[in-house]
Amino acid sequence: MPLPLTKVLINTAAAVKARLLLAHGAGAGADSCFMQQLAQQLAERNIEVWRFNFAYMQRFIDTGKRSLPPKMPLLQTEFSQQINNSPADLPLFVGGKSMGGRVASMLSQHSNVKAVFAFGYPFHAPKKLNWRTEHFATLASLLFIAQGERDSFGTRDELAAMQWSDVTMHWLTDGDHDFKPRVKSGLTQQQLIAAAAQFCSRSIDEILLAAK
Repeated sequence: MPLPLTKVLINTAAAVKARLLLAHGAGAGADSCFMQQLAQQLAERNIEVWRFNFAYMQRFIDTGKRSLPPKMPLLQTEFSQQINNSPADLPLFVGGKSMGGRVASMLSQHSNVKAVFAFGYPFHAPKKLNWRTEHFATLASLLFIAQGERDSFGTRDELAAMQWSDVTMHWLTDGDHDFKPRVKSGLTQQQLIAAAAQFCSRSIDEILLAAK
């Protein structure tokens, strides 16, 4: 039995070239400041963004009662239903912030999905080294990851010796898990979010061009 779909927040684009179905991270919903800024930056690059809340997050928004995210299979089912509900009028890409990006990466085999984008991939829990990359060896489509160099869920140093054939990493200078750099870097979170959006847009352009 299909689960009820939560409301979709849409950022339209002036000369739209693709649609990105974007899921939130574990602790903040689709309308968080980060998600709003990222969606706006993507829309400015002609990517129509559809943001949605997983059911557990929508319950928290509606009732004020916080709960932990459910297990991955249920999150995958919810995300898959959003994919199935997306119109076929534009090339479809999927992705998400942290946990949302991880869920999206597990749906790479979906026939409608052109590629996957993760914004701050949770390679492991902070200070723990139980890696969440087993499925990287069997991805059915390309996975693009924009990652802060200081991300406690997977730093540039930790990942220096790792590579996967279908995964492309783009490092954001001095960024943490929310793409916030230190003041001494001379950069801002807004600049790093914009850089992540530009990486996404450029990658989509290359995929669409290759498909012609």
